[in-house]
Amino acid sequence: MTASGHHDSFDYIVVGSGAGGGPLAARLAEAGMRVLLLEAGAEGLADHDSDDYAVPAFHGRATEDPATSWQYFVRHYANRKQQERDSKFVAARDGVFYPRAAALGGCTAHNAMITIYPHAEDWNEIYELTGDESWRAENMRTYFERLEDCGYRWRPWRLPANRLLAALATHLPLLNHRFRNDARHGFGGWLHTALADPLMALEDKKICALLGDAAQANVAEFWQRRGDLFAGPRSWLDPNDWRLRDSPDGVWEIPMAVQRGRRNGSRERIRDVARRLPHRLVVRTGCLVTRVLLDEEPAATGVEYIHAPHAYWCDPCPARGPMPPVQTACATQEVILAAGAFNSPQLLKLSGIGAAAELGPLGIEPRVELPGVGRNLRDRYEVAVVSRMTRDFSLLSRRNRFRPPFPGERPDPAYRRWRWCGKGVYATNGTVVGVVRRSDYGRAAPDLFVFGLPARFEGYYPGYSCELEHHRDYFTWAILKAHTENRAGEVRLRSADPRDPPVIDFHYFEEGSDTKGEDLDAVVKGVRIARDIMSRAGTAVAEEVSPGPEVQTDDQLKEWIRDNAWGHHASCTCPIGKRADGAVTDGSFRVHGVGRLRVVDASVFPRIPGFFIVTSIYMLAEKASETILADAAKHLTGNPTRLIHARHCRPR
Repeated sequence: MTASGHHDSFDYIVVGSGAGGGPLAARLAEAGMRVLLLEAGAEGLADHDSDDYAVPAFHGRATEDPATSWQYFVRHYANRKQQERDSKFVAARDGVFYPRAAALGGCTAHNAMITIYPHAEDWNEIYELTGDESWRAENMRTYFERLEDCGYRWRPWRLPANRLLAALATHLPLLNHRFRNDARHGFGGWLHTALADPLMALEDKKICALLGDAAQANVAEFWQRRGDLFAGPRSWLDPNDWRLRDSPDGVWEIPMAVQRGRRNGSRERIRDVARRLPHRLVVRTGCLVTRVLLDEEPAATGVEYIHAPHAYWCDPCPARGPMPPVQTACATQEVILAAGAFNSPQLLKLSGIGAAAELGPLGIEPRVELPGVGRNLRDRYEVAVVSRMTRDFSLLSRRNRFRPPFPGERPDPAYRRWRWCGKGVYATNGTVVGVVRRSDYGRAAPDLFVFGLPARFEGYYPGYSCELEHHRDYFTWAILKAHTENRAGEVRLRSADPRDPPVIDFHYFEEGSDTKGEDLDAVVKGVRIARDIMSRAGTAVAEEVSPGPEVQTDDQLKEWIRDNAWGHHASCTCPIGKRADGAVTDGSFRVHGVGRLRVVDASVFPRIPGFFIVTSIYMLAEKASETILADAAKHLTGNPTRLIHARHCRPR
């Protein structure tokens, strides 16, 4: 794949190659459109991937790889005194480390690859906002089936071509289930999903015992899903099985986006299409988009960008100095922003789309008054219950270094096994089990995901990934609070320089909009669930390190949570909805008040979906491609691959 065909004009320009932009650009190119995909990161264009990218167990290292990391430092609180109580706070950067990726594939190049389907309520809420039936949960499942290539469930058999045999096959009680896809998994998509080898847990008695403790604490919920006897136990532990959507609570295995022991995601999708259709999908890396060009309507006509790797000042080694020469690319059809919850609103504001009261003082000409841009920033709340065990986990043998070998260094046994057959502990993301619960039984959907990993993990701070490889005798129950009530976060421009990262403040807990304190109460419940599971481990636990035995009452836990919570699923800064209600985009991803401009990434969710948002964003990309192509068809004539209204890229 090369950045060939360096022309000025394309049908579509997609900004950002992550979970939204990469699959979207690929679909448009496959449909015959000529697409320019611009990615600020310089890594990933070549066929060779670093071990930090490819090895699932190294995903922590990938978040701090200086070649691909964007190091945001965000505020959880505007109140400086409260913020300083967080041990992860870095005073010199006035914030807490929030890892993002600058590489082909965006944050799919460093995430933990967890692939869990969102809740029906996430999609039905968008349907209620827009009145668009295509957003209903029943219909949205189609996009998951389209993108997934499930590697851990039986692929349904094809029905015989003979009608008589087909009728017989569908009516035989012992065989008909093999011809159906009742689980509604996908088996021919571009994203391969897998589970960790269950036999691997048998290599470590302590991990087996902890899995048993989690199952024992949730046996009632597990028993409720035993209905389909033909589906078998693997179905009962599959959180993505469509049949179990009404029984989401309890213990689950954790699906991963892994193929043959290697990470797979947006990057592989882009490469595949760019190789097959090099003149349709043109990929340019190391290109930081500085603004969207608008005509008099206003409507998007193209973008300006600088070709300068490491130009963005979140880069660990930023290239400061004078602004590099600005280049222009024109779109005859549309510009689509997929730069993420921080950068998509930043680009809209730099282009004059936002609140005039914010833009004017920075010297930016306001073009469209859209004050919702950058507001409604949401995230999960996460904390961790960490225990030191009496002995190392045998699965984490100290012969294994949990890092790539240095030049000339003999690879460790786990690395050799991973290279040889794509198996073993390096072929996993480290999670061993997930527990789904509701903080309140009256909730329509579960809001707590408690997952275990044999490591010491207490959030993100510079150098945290090195700590993961030093502790072989720790176990963490990470508590993730989903469907949060707080919507008070914001992304504001720091300056009019597009290289300058925005100011990001989440306004946690009481500083935010959750006046009833529901989020904080829910996290307390999650901590107690994790402690209950760990209490069953008995003498295998030496001590609880965090929160620690001195933190017991609800008030003590709330104080500890306020001081230590973090998140890493920022979203909702360009939400779908009505303009009068402060929304930024409509149900077709179009920016209110601007023609030929859309946003397709985590920022368009009105509320943060599910537990892990990457699956939801992949589904958005598939839906958006269908919507965009349907709109394009209304403007095509004759040859469906040629657009009739090419326009010059003349910004006002």
